[in-house]
Amino acid sequence: MKNFTRSALLLLVVITGIFFFQGQNNWVGWADDPNRDIIPYEYFLRNMNKPYVEPQPFVFTTSDGYDNFNVALDLAEGHISINPTNPLNSFVAFNGGGSSGSVPTTTTDGGITWTRVNPLWGAPMAGDPCTGYDSVGNAYFENMWGSTIIGTKIAKSTTGTTTWQTPVAANVGNDKNWIAVDQTGGPYKGYVYSTMTNSTTCNVARSTDGGASFNVMTALSPHALPGAMPCVGPDGNTQGGSVYVVTNAGSSFSPTYTFFRSTDGGATFNLQSQQVFANCVGDNVGGRNSVQNMRTRPYPFISADNSYGPNRGRLYLIYASNTPVGCGNKPDIFCRYSSDFGVNWSAAVKVNDDPNSEGNNQWHPAMWCDKSTGRLWVQWLDTRNTPTSDSCEVYATYSTDGGATFIPNQKISNAKFKINCTGCGGAGTPLYLGDYNGINSFGNQSMMCWADFRQNNFQSTVAFFPDYAVKTRSTTDSLAVAGQTKDYYVSIPSVKLYTGSVKFSAYVTTPPAVGGLTIQFLNRTNDQPLDSLTTYPDSIKMRVSTIPGTSTGVLALNVKTMGTGGSIPVHLRTFNIRVHNPIGITPISSEVPSKFSLEQNYPNPFNPVTNIKFDIAKAGMVKLVVYDVTGRVVANLVNGELAPGSYKFDFDASALASGIYFYKLEAANFTAIKKMILVK
Repeated sequence: MKNFTRSALLLLVVITGIFFFQGQNNWVGWADDPNRDIIPYEYFLRNMNKPYVEPQPFVFTTSDGYDNFNVALDLAEGHISINPTNPLNSFVAFNGGGSSGSVPTTTTDGGITWTRVNPLWGAPMAGDPCTGYDSVGNAYFENMWGSTIIGTKIAKSTTGTTTWQTPVAANVGNDKNWIAVDQTGGPYKGYVYSTMTNSTTCNVARSTDGGASFNVMTALSPHALPGAMPCVGPDGNTQGGSVYVVTNAGSSFSPTYTFFRSTDGGATFNLQSQQVFANCVGDNVGGRNSVQNMRTRPYPFISADNSYGPNRGRLYLIYASNTPVGCGNKPDIFCRYSSDFGVNWSAAVKVNDDPNSEGNNQWHPAMWCDKSTGRLWVQWLDTRNTPTSDSCEVYATYSTDGGATFIPNQKISNAKFKINCTGCGGAGTPLYLGDYNGINSFGNQSMMCWADFRQNNFQSTVAFFPDYAVKTRSTTDSLAVAGQTKDYYVSIPSVKLYTGSVKFSAYVTTPPAVGGLTIQFLNRTNDQPLDSLTTYPDSIKMRVSTIPGTSTGVLALNVKTMGTGGSIPVHLRTFNIRVHNPIGITPISSEVPSKFSLEQNYPNPFNPVTNIKFDIAKAGMVKLVVYDVTGRVVANLVNGELAPGSYKFDFDASALASGIYFYKLEAANFTAIKKMILVK
């Protein structure tokens, strides 16, 4: 059935390519227009006709223990939303086209697994995805559509984006679109607002029936540049009583941001102010703003504080702009805020905190204001750690005082990537490498997405912020089938502004046919739950035992960590445990020895089996470990509780190379080490 579905999809893609070819002349003209953000046609067509490939998400974990999640391979320009009723459910979408459009990628377990289910658009699609949720967890997903781009369609999901309803036509226009969904409980709850460039105006459409239908309400001007954006804020005590739209007009290198406000749920709008805040972003290359040959925009990103905190109602603006003014210099990220519905604006607050920022590029910002906490989130691309400025990383920060100050910037991407990604397949000069990224939040936690070029392609990447690192031992270990017990440690070595708890759980990917593992978490503090940590750095002990008679084989023991209250961030680490029938340990006397002792192995030298005898004078944990001459553990022979008695362990060293080894016995307060020689 899956093969049939792929074949059908490929046929639809080919047919769709014919429709796009008919509109190629218009598309090419638009793509060459520096005042439009259309994907270069040849690049769009080439990627649209690629065979459909099932996504294979994987995790990049660096040596310090932090994760970036590669969830798909798309065409840049990501947008992300978190379900306000369930933080473990979120979806992200990056650019795409053809009959499938931009394919949403969904997680329902906090990012451990991701799946792709696409709406059946029923028309050629043209990308620029926008995502959103309403207050009860209904998801909305917008794409541009038409072989020459005539507007947008929006699909709705009532199942956490695991299924989609039939999409409906939403807005009318020919360039960049955005959506905002009223997540409040006010009189306009569930209204969906869409903005879209339509030549020289910005069309504003809305749905008042939960996405079942849309109507274009007004055309706002001036708006000759792409980048109009809506957002929802309060009007005094009226939740959702202010709907804002900012338009973008004038010169690409000195744009005019015009702010509009509606107090009747988007039916009508009033002009609040016009502002010229931004200038060039990077260089002027062919009439486009460009950083290291990556085309970019001084998009005006807006969001409003819907919380009941001290900055309720504040309207925020985030944008990139060169410092000092003028093309050829390097951009910073700036925040301004308005406390009177967009009429007057604060002085600019620089968001990036790098010393000598005029020597670094900060651009491509994204922002979001959390509806419950009022925390203002910002992420961007940053070259501060690259003196040549040809590679960048993703940075993020937040403000808890209404945009007046921002906490120390945090590096979120765990690898640098070249900015001018000529191998990614983008076209044009400067290169199309996407025009925006996304960030969203649930309370004091955010998730963000960006197009990452570290593998010379458009890797669709997601990460958490704040976050914590997770580290474990990665080597394969062994447990005997006869009820052996061993202790493992999982550490949280550092955090990126994370202050919540971390809860641990464990499960086996494929349980054995007979028996299994018993798992117990043990932390060091009595006033905490045994399976949780609340201070960092710290580690937790995981005691693992085989149930007697467990089937032999390698078991993947997964350790999952979750944030406060079982929420995000969520991370996964895996221990590979070989359950085996060893030559093993044999009691040779039940008489209680008078003292602990460790005897010399016999025979010695040996090949490849030798026996090690030892006496245990008191019940308790016993460890018998073999080391090589460098001090590296090469075998864990015993790691569990033993009753008093005399024991023999038959050690099979067939997997080891000839050489000198040391074996160490630890029991109670007793420690002894002896040398043995393996000769093959």
